[in-house]
Amino acid sequence: MTNKKTLIKITNLNKIYHTDGIETNALKNVNLTISEGDYVTIQGPSGGGKSTLLAIIGLLDKATSGDYQISNYSVESLTGSQMAKVRNREIGFIFQDFNLIGDMTVSQNVELPLVYRGIKKSVRTAKVAEVLKRVNMSQRAKHLPNQLSGGQQQRVAVARALVGSPTLLLADEPTGNLDSINGDSVMQLLGELNEQGVTICMVTHDSRYAHFAKRTINLFDGEVVESSVNEQANKNKADTREIAELIPRELSAEVGA
Repeated sequence: MTNKKTLIKITNLNKIYHTDGIETNALKNVNLTISEGDYVTIQGPSGGGKSTLLAIIGLLDKATSGDYQISNYSVESLTGSQMAKVRNREIGFIFQDFNLIGDMTVSQNVELPLVYRGIKKSVRTAKVAEVLKRVNMSQRAKHLPNQLSGGQQQRVAVARALVGSPTLLLADEPTGNLDSINGDSVMQLLGELNEQGVTICMVTHDSRYAHFAKRTINLFDGEVVESSVNEQANKNKADTREIAELIPRELSAEVGA
């Protein structure tokens, strides 16, 4: 059996914030490895360091100490412009609040990362059409975000994250603003993407959704207190498919399932 490529390697990582003379240890000696094709969930209470860790993995923040390597490159050696380039080309982001631009259509929102890369229009158009089909949102390509349900907006956010063929997909509470039906639908989509080879790292408060991943990392007060392989992952994915199949076709079109 061929060993999978290591995409993320974090060793003894610490993050300390200083506010008004008060020192806060947001992360303490965190060790984490994410391999190609992995699906990892980071779980824990509010204030436990989950979003801080995800921000560091996504190169939106830097650690105070420790070593972080992405695709065998040490983040410490990257300049600000190099980090921005890696973010754009290697990492796709899905946020709880969708972060879609209100006066841009679905297609334009999804296209934006490719515009920043300077990719020519014909290639951008083809890639946008491909990912919108992949997330079952082709029929909404000309709609504005306020014309979509929450579930549909999150599917557009997933398409935007995927359009640049990132090495790693980061999801920060992707079901946090969704009802149970739309939440299940988005989790089904993420599971399908992982089965197709997309590497995913997700932060969630919802223990039910956390267990859909292959591995769960539990953080408490900035420390990894438990790391486990989820033997129930395949069963949970099957359960989500069954839920999705119960949604009537006309309702599915409305909620973005």
